Amino acid sequence: MASRAEPASTLTLGLGTSEMPAGTRSGFTLVEMLIVVFVIGLASAIAIVNLGGDERRTTEREATRLAGALEHIAALAQWKGETLGISAEGNGYRFWRRGADGQWTALRDDDVLAPRILPPTLALTPASYAGAPVAADAILPFRPSGRNEPYTLLLASPAWSVIVAGDPLNRVQTAALR
Repeated sequence: MASRAEPASTLTLGLGTSEMPAGTRSGFTLVEMLIVVFVIGLASAIAIVNLGGDERRTTEREATRLAGALEHIAALAQWKGETLGISAEGNGYRFWRRGADGQWTALRDDDVLAPRILPPTLALTPASYAGAPVAADAILPFRPSGRNEPYTLLLASPAWSVIVAGDPLNRVQTAALR
């Protein structure tokens, strides 16, 4: 007696036919699915770490932004021939112009010197001016002559702190404390 071959089932795809033995299943195995899930999970974890709230990186980025604004305001004071200033308000900072009457008014005509609200975990406090401690609500002046007193500002988060320091030649540097 001759053995009979199993009948082949025909799978029709859009472009033609494919012969597939009966009982054969197509699809992904459990191992393949687990590998895909693992790779997606690993990629997600890396993205979260890189995009997440790294306090150190946030603090240093804000310190660099502040340093650039401080160099800009010192140059602007010289260029415009007027006394300008900065005040730290804990959760942000603002730039000022001193009028002929000696009163400070907020700067509103420069996008670089717009008031800045810091991320919620950061706080900015003035540390010193001309080597002496300053009040938290002080406005640190930048003179039109370009000869300014050295100053330091402390930008701090719970995990990281950065000192932003300016010298008499209006060079601003940042230094991490911890």
